[in-house]
Amino acid sequence: MTSDASLLLLHAAATCALVGLIWTIQIVHYPLLDGVGADDFDAYHRRHTTAITWVVGPLMLTELGAAVLLLSAAPAGVAPALLWSGLALVALLWAITAFVSVPLHQRLGSGFEAAVHRRLVQTNWFRTAGWTVRGALALAMLLQYGQNLLRPPVASGGP
Repeated sequence: MTSDASLLLLHAAATCALVGLIWTIQIVHYPLLDGVGADDFDAYHRRHTTAITWVVGPLMLTELGAAVLLLSAAPAGVAPALLWSGLALVALLWAITAFVSVPLHQRLGSGFEAAVHRRLVQTNWFRTAGWTVRGALALAMLLQYGQNLLRPPVASGGP
């Protein structure tokens, strides 16, 4: 397997894992936070933020690194627009995480507040949509790369 193919597969794997994770968080986990109960919420939230960091952190770092490497050594046949769009979305997702999601979790770390919880669920839809689009872009990159491999070589002129 070529290094281009390996990098594209690593990139797609990290991104698709994040797509599945964000949908699980959005549809299952975040909505259930309001049912934990006031007495148990602080400990539950602390355990959640600690545990999820060990899952999300390596995936986000891998996705970011792969997206940067893909731009620096663009695989043959992959449209630059896909590479740039993918990296731009990574930057946007990191910004939303750092400047919206993390501060909301920090506020919830002081105790459950229904309004803060609602805001977390609502704003997380942006990350859910962003990672879903990233997943589609990562798969499109793989598809373009594969199609390029299947193209017959162009004959150079001459007898």
